Amino acid sequence: MTIPVTLLVVDDHTLFRRGLVALLSQDERFRVAGEAGDVGEALRCVERNPPDLILLDNHLPGVLGVDGIATLKDAAPGTRILMLTVSENEADLSAALQAGADGYLLKTVELDRLSESIIKVLEGESVVSPEMMTKLVTAFRSRSSPSSHDEVAALSDGRSAELSAPTLPDDSAIALLSAREREVLALVARGDSNKVIARELDIAETTVKIHVQHILRKLQLSSRVHAAVYAAGRDWS
Repeated sequence: MTIPVTLLVVDDHTLFRRGLVALLSQDERFRVAGEAGDVGEALRCVERNPPDLILLDNHLPGVLGVDGIATLKDAAPGTRILMLTVSENEADLSAALQAGADGYLLKTVELDRLSESIIKVLEGESVVSPEMMTKLVTAFRSRSSPSSHDEVAALSDGRSAELSAPTLPDDSAIALLSAREREVLALVARGDSNKVIARELDIAETTVKIHVQHILRKLQLSSRVHAAVYAAGRDWS
């Protein structure tokens, strides 16, 4: 990761967007390369100068943020996307993660937490607001319950949106992990960063990264978020 990292802020509320730009610009780790009020404008910015990371609101005019993720990723495959929105809708969270978002934060997040989350995402981690992680786990449990085979549905902006929980392995898959990998997975589920996990287990941070990669490969999961949901959704300790 090269410092400063370049950011694109996408939000249709001008005062909020410019205030966020001003605050982030005070952090020497960041350089705001552009700002946009909708997905179309964001796409033009990305095509001119791909940023390292896009802070993307969901409730945008025209195309919703979650619906623009795939297009933005196609235009700049190396760019990370971190949702920053007021939407606490499980369907929006699920849609964002499935479309390729690298994280999902609510606008109630403190600036320090936002800055830390940006760095985590750029280092290859996934971040989700604790409130939304709880909803993701609840959604998965609901879908996995043998007493209910119906899909979970939600309303978002007046449209019906099916909540699709991530496809996760069954309980037996945990046997594929070593004792150390189970320890790491438990801490990932707790929301700890690689740095915190390394300190907790008294191992190198690079070792933690290797363990996480092995966990994802063995469980056939695509992201750290899905690993956390898998661990939090089962009593395997």
